[in-house]
Amino acid sequence: MGDDSEWMKLPIDQKCEHKLWKARLNGYEEALKLFQKIDDEKSPEWSKYLGLIKKFVTDSNAVAQLKGLEAALAYVENAHVAGKTTGEVASGVVNKVFNQPKARAKELGLDICLMYIEIEKGEAVQEELLKGLDNKNPKIIVACIETLRKALSEFGSKIISLKPIIKVLPKLFESREKAVRDEAKLLAVEIYRWIRDALRPPLQNINSVQLKELEEEWVKLSSAAPKQTRFLRSQQELKAKFEQQQAVGDADGGGDDGDEAVPQVDAYELLEAVEILSKLPKDFYDKIEAKKWQERKEALEAVEMLVKNPKLEAGDYADLVKVLKKVVGKDTNVMLVALAAKCLAGLAAGLRKKFGQYAGHVVPTILEKFKEKKPQVVQALQEAIDAIFLTTTLQNISEDVLAVMDNKNPTIKQQTSLFIARSFRHCSPSTLPKSLLKPFCAALLKHINDSAPEVRDAGFEALGTALKVAGEKAVNPFLADVDKLKLDRIKECAEKVELVYGKKMGGTADKKEGKPAIGKAPVLSGAAGDKETKDAAAKPGPLKKAPAMKSGGLPKKGKPAAAAGMGGAGAKGKKGPETKEIFESELSIEVCEEKAAAVLPASCIQQLDSGNWKERLACMEEFQKAVELMERSEMPCQALVRMLAKKPGWKETNFQVMQIKLHIVALVAQKGNFSKTSAQIVLDGLVDKVGDVKCGSNAKEAMTAIAEACQLPWTAEQVVAMAFSQKNPKNQSETLNWLSNAIREFGFSGLNVKAFISNVKTALAATNPAVRTSAITLLGVMYLYVGPPLRMFFEDEKPALLSQIDAEFEKMQGQTAPAPTRGISRHSGGSGDDGEEEEQEDVGNDVVDLLPRTDIGDKITTELVSKIGDKNWKIRKEGLDEVTSIINDAKFIQPNIGELPGALKSRLNDSNKILVQQTLSILQQLAAAMGPNIKQHVKNLGVPIITVLGDSKNTVRAAALATVNAWAEQTGMKEWLEGEDLSEELKKENPFLRQELLGWLAEKLPTLRSVPSDLLLCVPHLYSCLEDRNGDVRKKAQDALPSFMMHLGFEKMAKATGKLKPTSKDQVLAMLEKAKANMPAKPAPPAKASSRVVGGAAPAKFQPTSGLAEDSGSNTMESKPDPKKAKVGGASSKAKGVQGKKVPTKPNLKEDDDKSGPIFIIVPNGKEQRMKDEKGLKVLKWNFTTPRDEYIEQLKTQMSSCVAKWLQDEMFHADFQHHNKALAVMIEHLESEKDGVISCLDLILKWLTLRFFDTNTSVLMKALEYLKLLFNLLSQEEYHLTENEASSFIPYLILKVGEPKDVIRKDVRAILNRMCLIYPASKMFTFIMEGTKSKNSKQRAECLEELGCLVESYGMNVCQPTPGKALKEMATHIGDRDNTVRNAALNTIVTVYNVHGDQVFKLIGNLSEKDMSMLEERIKRSAKRPAAAPVRQAEEKPQRVQNINTNASMLRKGPAEDMSSKLNQNRNMGGHSETTHTVPREFQLDLDEIENDNGTVRCEMPALVQHKLDDIFEPVLIPEPKIRAVSPHFDDLHSNTASTINFVISQVASGDINTSIQALAQIDEVLRQEDKAEAMSGHIDQFLIATFMQLRLIYNTHMADEKLDKDEIVKLYSCIIGSMISLFQIESLAREASTGVLKDLMHGLITLMLDSRVEDLEEGEQVIRSVNLLVVKVLEKSDQTNILSALLVLLQDSLLATASSPKFSELVMKCLWRMVRLLPETINSINLDRILLDIHIFMKVFPKEKLKQCKSEFPIRTLKTLLHTLCKLKGPKILDHLTMIDNKNESELEAHLCRVMKHSMDQTGSKADKEMEKGASRIEEKSSKAKVNDILAEIFKKIGSKENTKEGLAELYEYKKKYSDADIEPFLKNSSQFFQSYVERGLRLIETEREGKGRIPSTGIPPQMEGTCVPASTNTVSSSIGNTNGEEVGPSVYLERLKILRQRCGLDNAKQEDRPPLTSVLSKPAVPAVASSTDMLHSKLSQLRESREQYQHLDLDSNQTHSSGIGTTMASPSSTAANIDDLKKRLERIKSSRK
Repeated sequence: MGDDSEWMKLPIDQKCEHKLWKARLNGYEEALKLFQKIDDEKSPEWSKYLGLIKKFVTDSNAVAQLKGLEAALAYVENAHVAGKTTGEVASGVVNKVFNQPKARAKELGLDICLMYIEIEKGEAVQEELLKGLDNKNPKIIVACIETLRKALSEFGSKIISLKPIIKVLPKLFESREKAVRDEAKLLAVEIYRWIRDALRPPLQNINSVQLKELEEEWVKLSSAAPKQTRFLRSQQELKAKFEQQQAVGDADGGGDDGDEAVPQVDAYELLEAVEILSKLPKDFYDKIEAKKWQERKEALEAVEMLVKNPKLEAGDYADLVKVLKKVVGKDTNVMLVALAAKCLAGLAAGLRKKFGQYAGHVVPTILEKFKEKKPQVVQALQEAIDAIFLTTTLQNISEDVLAVMDNKNPTIKQQTSLFIARSFRHCSPSTLPKSLLKPFCAALLKHINDSAPEVRDAGFEALGTALKVAGEKAVNPFLADVDKLKLDRIKECAEKVELVYGKKMGGTADKKEGKPAIGKAPVLSGAAGDKETKDAAAKPGPLKKAPAMKSGGLPKKGKPAAAAGMGGAGAKGKKGPETKEIFESELSIEVCEEKAAAVLPASCIQQLDSGNWKERLACMEEFQKAVELMERSEMPCQALVRMLAKKPGWKETNFQVMQIKLHIVALVAQKGNFSKTSAQIVLDGLVDKVGDVKCGSNAKEAMTAIAEACQLPWTAEQVVAMAFSQKNPKNQSETLNWLSNAIREFGFSGLNVKAFISNVKTALAATNPAVRTSAITLLGVMYLYVGPPLRMFFEDEKPALLSQIDAEFEKMQGQTAPAPTRGISRHSGGSGDDGEEEEQEDVGNDVVDLLPRTDIGDKITTELVSKIGDKNWKIRKEGLDEVTSIINDAKFIQPNIGELPGALKSRLNDSNKILVQQTLSILQQLAAAMGPNIKQHVKNLGVPIITVLGDSKNTVRAAALATVNAWAEQTGMKEWLEGEDLSEELKKENPFLRQELLGWLAEKLPTLRSVPSDLLLCVPHLYSCLEDRNGDVRKKAQDALPSFMMHLGFEKMAKATGKLKPTSKDQVLAMLEKAKANMPAKPAPPAKASSRVVGGAAPAKFQPTSGLAEDSGSNTMESKPDPKKAKVGGASSKAKGVQGKKVPTKPNLKEDDDKSGPIFIIVPNGKEQRMKDEKGLKVLKWNFTTPRDEYIEQLKTQMSSCVAKWLQDEMFHADFQHHNKALAVMIEHLESEKDGVISCLDLILKWLTLRFFDTNTSVLMKALEYLKLLFNLLSQEEYHLTENEASSFIPYLILKVGEPKDVIRKDVRAILNRMCLIYPASKMFTFIMEGTKSKNSKQRAECLEELGCLVESYGMNVCQPTPGKALKEMATHIGDRDNTVRNAALNTIVTVYNVHGDQVFKLIGNLSEKDMSMLEERIKRSAKRPAAAPVRQAEEKPQRVQNINTNASMLRKGPAEDMSSKLNQNRNMGGHSETTHTVPREFQLDLDEIENDNGTVRCEMPALVQHKLDDIFEPVLIPEPKIRAVSPHFDDLHSNTASTINFVISQVASGDINTSIQALAQIDEVLRQEDKAEAMSGHIDQFLIATFMQLRLIYNTHMADEKLDKDEIVKLYSCIIGSMISLFQIESLAREASTGVLKDLMHGLITLMLDSRVEDLEEGEQVIRSVNLLVVKVLEKSDQTNILSALLVLLQDSLLATASSPKFSELVMKCLWRMVRLLPETINSINLDRILLDIHIFMKVFPKEKLKQCKSEFPIRTLKTLLHTLCKLKGPKILDHLTMIDNKNESELEAHLCRVMKHSMDQTGSKADKEMEKGASRIEEKSSKAKVNDILAEIFKKIGSKENTKEGLAELYEYKKKYSDADIEPFLKNSSQFFQSYVERGLRLIETEREGKGRIPSTGIPPQMEGTCVPASTNTVSSSIGNTNGEEVGPSVYLERLKILRQRCGLDNAKQEDRPPLTSVLSKPAVPAVASSTDMLHSKLSQLRESREQYQHLDLDSNQTHSSGIGTTMASPSSTAANIDDLKKRLERIKSSRK
């Protein structure tokens, strides 16, 4: 047993491979347990066993094998990777399990196979089982057959493909083993259950005894359709449905679902195709032409034998068909005709669709041959033509059939009608559209009036069939003029017709059973998937459908049956009587008089023909009154109009009488049931009067009324004919004018274009110009409806006329046809809009049909054809030239072109490429000339063009492509995609052909709504293209994938990969997944809405796919929800004659209304379903580094069901501003649609992750704002995020923690903080931990900090997976190369230490020495002790929660606009509550940190002089607070004002114009009130930044936005400029603007002045004038140093920037000149050192040489002028102001100044000397020059000594006052900068004291002095130090600093606005960072957005934020005197630590 124990220790997977069978057995047992235990189907455990499962199954030990099989079964059932093992395991089962003697083993093997089928691997399993059938071991064969049978019985024939099984059945029946034969029999019975009679043909050749046995078994089977009982993983819904039915009990649910479950199998599909062309007798073609009929008969019999094969292989049958056609058409022997017809029938039946290309040639011949009387010939011909019909479509052969219908021979007419009747039976409403019905009905109506009874009967039958198929609604319009008897006869025939349509859908089984096949009728033909079928069948069940069918015929394509039924019934009820009413029989004059007398007063009738006009007038008035009072039902219209027409009738001479007469006609027509008969009585008279000046308008009114009663088409035809039959030109022109008007009112439907065109041509030829003008106007109106084809009719007019017509058409372009306003109410009230609309569509096509086409058949002679085929290329070329000229001459041709197709086809592969190109251009011409009729040539001529796409010459390929496109434009795509031609072409391995063809398909397919199923045949070749050697082919194939998938669906395409090699399959499937995401949406059917309100919107109908339909579809679908445009633009794109009627009205109204609806639609279980889909890998997991298109598309599709359409358009718009809009809407609806938001939360969060990848900050800020509000809401609702939501959102949010922008990082942290309330912190921890692995150091640091916060708030339990692992992970960051990350890691671990104590070191494990020492040091320094931890924890938790809640409640209560306000959201980190006064961590100023942290100090500190501080504090210990009482919580009011101002300012930069305008108005209001303006102090920079951001936004975005009303922009500009002018009028505020901000502001303003787009605005001039004014204000009122500095930097930038315009620099210089002009007044307030530093930098960047290269000499002049002025004003002292320049030699500044000085000294020598003398004389009096120096040396000595410093300063002050010209510069030169500034400060202090200004200077300290002055060191003083600006130093300095501090805390009586900046201790004055305000922007913006509730007592000047490394002290809100001592001590500590 020793070895036992060894293997017992091994892991399971190793046991399973052990050589000992016991070990393996044990391994299998444990594996089985493990497999049953693992819940997660994606667990990594599964992958370990991938390679072992085959061994489980094929174990050599029988006992172990059984266990192995059980384990394998569990594995296949549970593991998601199991599919990968299918092939090897299934083959193992077949070869090693099915031969086992144990039944249990076989059973398990079978179960494993079935389980593989269940996990979607049916094809692979089936393949292995079929291989097993070839095994020699009969046991295996039997088991395989049994498995196949079982699989079929459980999964059904949809999943198990029967074709390969049926193929091998006959072979199994021949097996020697009885067991195999018996099993085969059972399998055959099972197959028969599923496909019924389709199984007979393949088995017809088996042993007759076996066949008989089978027949017996088959008979016993129940006739109920079988059902699938086991379901694939992807069919879970079906399964649920099935189980539900089982539960209910099948008694009642039996039949419902059955029909749908079984796909009908066509026996044809199961057969093998036979190749027959090669088997034709060698001499066949000779024999068939032989003189003796017997030989011909032999040849035909040979063919007959071959075509008996039920399925023939595709090939080139053209020659064979040609000879058979010849026999049928020409042979004199009728027997042979019948035989040839049989052969054709056989060919058609065997080839099916592949015969379609020959159908067009044969059909006319057969139809003509019906003149034969012999029944057997007729029968053979009938069979042939019926078989041929099934291979093509009615559309394709309609031309030929219609041509034969006018034949004189009655038998031909009869047989053609019967053929049409039979054909109609195979049609459905979709394949029998109006465009087809119309010509057929017209032709058949002639037949029913034929003299021969048999022709009439046949006609009735055909019309009856049409009625039955297409429904009354479609056919009735064509039967309008049929009398009642005939109509009844047609209806009678209709009732007898049995349709094949239902049968065709339902398959043969239904026919046998005699079940009502009608249940299947509503299946969408072609386009519908199983789903529609299922729904249709499941809901009402077949029985309910039947009655609906009867009333309405088969339903329209897209509508449920019931709707069709109602529509049909409605149509019948309403339309029926009216059709008859329009005509009535003519009444005799006597009857009319009688009827009129009954309703009119007697006097009226007597006076009708009175000689006195007044009597006639009175009579007419009575007549009119009577008519007005009559009811419609009792008005005898015909009688009344007859009365009016009675003598004098229309010859009435008095115009008044005539006017009333015409008015009465109009009344009668409007009020009565006015028939065409009545109309004919009056129309002649009306037309006669239409040109009359006085009565014309009444005549027109009457005509319009009649048109409304009798329909416009009929009325118009009558009226125009009458007008042109008389000579009066006035009448003609007025009639045409009336017609133009009428068409606009009634619409164009039903008008006979052809009739009008001939009349219009007559009118155009008229001599009277008015007639011509009216005709042209009418053409213009027609053009609106008909489109460009209309011009074709007039191309032969004179050029002058043609140009007038073109001008009229030009006017109409771009207009849409108006919606009809009349003519709808009566006649289409019942027929619904469908009828109306469809005719609209056809108008454009009709016009093309009406074009006079020439028959060029006779010109295509045999000579011409032989020329085209000549050996000599020149003669061939001649032939082609002839063809070109024939087509050119004919312009429009009939489809009959004789032998031309064949001749041209052979030229397409001509060796001479020039001829190929010429042929292609002929074919292009041909398409244009023949129009849509070219369809019939697609197969024989179109497909060969595609072959030319494979040509090696680029030009030839391009020509071929153009030709194919020209053809496709005429034919539509269906013809091209039908049949196998395209797949055959793709099969050819020609890279050019493949890439061109795929490119073409990729372009065309997405525009189609449905495609023939034959497209599937191209897929295998498409896959081979994906792996083509040629890169271009591969690329094109990939591009084409999505468009194929759009029509075929992912499932079908994935299924088609089954036949690929495994490696290829994986690659292709990956590509399919990718394509799935990029799949284009199917073009929607054009939406049509009714213009009547009665019936609501007319059901959208599928139109024939044509360019027109496409246009209108896309147009209505994509109308943006912009109400202004929608109303107009609705139908604009339908240029091609689709009438724009009715489209725009409804849908867009709806769009507008929709905006008011909810934006999130709650879909029950929608979220759960989405999660399931993601789990089941049906959709892509939301996991990416950057979002690819497929993710975006997927999200879009998922959202479409639950987000309002208009919002979705905004959300997925390309422009970020639309995203902002969407976010604004979402914020608005957040509260009101809580449930909606929660139901779509996963999608909303996913969409927001996409926004995180946008580069636009405004969107990001808005998104974060929304997120804060969202998580607040969720926490209130106590919602918990699901795993799915968290994992698809949090990782992306964490990415944003690493944003460079401070404000964004803070927002994200705030959001992470809130999320802990709705998602467990421990789970958050894992995500944040992932975030620490980022490459972005900021992100690492922030994540580490956040981890610290989590541990601090929630204790150690948050650490996942274990505290140890988590801490080890964190500790690795102590060694990070980035300082902030190191610090963050240390701080986090210190936090943990504070919570967890010394255990931390254990948990962390080993750290490198360096890291460990850093950590220990940090822990030591952290003053907190572990003891405090629990308390801390307790405090922290409620605080977090409470913060959020206070915030939430504020949100709830605040006014509406506050909802979205930044103000509230910024309280996110803690609304300081009254009770717990804790300052959240982010806002604490960590003094400990500052004291201990040496790392961040960047500047060397000077040694400090030790003063006794206590004395200093004495006098000011408890001052009286005068102005402001300090509340214990500091001044809440003030902090509130500040945060409000922050908020308002943040809105100034808003992307929404109105928000910005409101904010500006509020600020302006504050600025205009003196008492309030001070509140803006401290916010000036912030406000200006917001303002120029808005200016930038306007410049870049708003001005470019076409949709924005430019008045809005002007309004915004004026608000900005207005509020700025207000600001710059208040000097104290204006001076607060810092340099960088001023620079950007000036940049913005100058850009605005130069913006040409502004000048174009109406008030642009005004705006620019205001800007001018503002600039002047800015220059005058700002701090002069700052603005001058800003302008210099701006000039420098503008000269450097290449993009900057010279105009810009010029304006900057103009500003500088203005400043120079101001200098004399302002020189004293300017900090010259800073200005000279700027000039120095400028001159460094632009040395003189470089400046001279500038295009203009302005810059150099400006600079010189500035320096010159400064020198003039300051004199030699100017050279003392170069203190801030480090290296003076870097620029020529100093040299230049010296030159200027020297020059000016020379110039003004005399003047200067005099002044010098004045000053000198005084000194001379006192002492000599040397003496002066001594005195000064003495003074400076005093200043330098510690004791006498004050005295020294006072003396120096006195001295300077006395001798204002004394030069103390030499004494200061050698001292430190610090000393100099100290002296200067001291002097100023004395000055202020002496002048009694109070002790603290209220004006700011000059910027270069912003370092606090502390004297150098005690021992620095030496006698050599001379000094000018010496100032008194000592306690006063500290006093001043302290004052500032106290004043900040409200302990001082200085006014608050006057507070000087709190300055930091610096060794060297800060160099102002003026580069730009962008650095500042970050910090300012963060204040802007994050206006803190705590008041921050830290007001570092922006310039020092960079250089000061020392954290400045900050008083706590509840500061008291005691705190000052604390501060004092801390100052001491800081100083000592810095030494």
